[in-house]
Amino acid sequence: MSIERAAPRPRPQQERSQQTYELLLNVAGELLAEVGIDRISTNMICARAGMTPPALYRYFDDKYAVLEALGGRLMARQNAVLDAWLARYEPGGVASLKGNIEELLRDTAAVTASEPGAVWILRALHASPRLVHVRVASHRLVTDRLTDAYLRHLPGVDRDQLWRRLRISVEIGFAVDEMLQEEERVSADLAFRNAARMLQADLED
Repeated sequence: MSIERAAPRPRPQQERSQQTYELLLNVAGELLAEVGIDRISTNMICARAGMTPPALYRYFDDKYAVLEALGGRLMARQNAVLDAWLARYEPGGVASLKGNIEELLRDTAAVTASEPGAVWILRALHASPRLVHVRVASHRLVTDRLTDAYLRHLPGVDRDQLWRRLRISVEIGFAVDEMLQEEERVSADLAFRNAARMLQADLED
């Protein structure tokens, strides 16, 4: 069953409005880290930001719209890491891409760790039917970009087959990132190293 959702409002264009928009997101991220998805509310966000509810509703319809924007911002920052990584290593071909998967995992995780309330944002993108589309669309975009990069050096490979293989790899990579937000019994070094080896091995054939 599909979930009906309102189209997200466009980001504000004026500088002052952009600053207010980012302030609301930063405050919401901090509150998420403190109280979690269920307890956070637009009233709490407004009180922390020193704003009135009508001011917040100029930008967001409800708390789920705030969470959607937080998820979109986090995914965009993670995807910027991918773009920089591809610029560095795609010219070197498949061996260069495969050989530097661990760096991509580490750099992506560093962006996630720097985001206020990241673990709760990620939980919301999994748990809420209204928000799942943010994560899925972003992971598909990452898969598209990786597929394009590999195909430039593998002209005889079927695109759809490669896309499906890489889509699974992308999900594994992000799952490792999310695990490190919660699991203290696995070191980041071990997680990145093992995940990179597994993903490299999957691309061997």
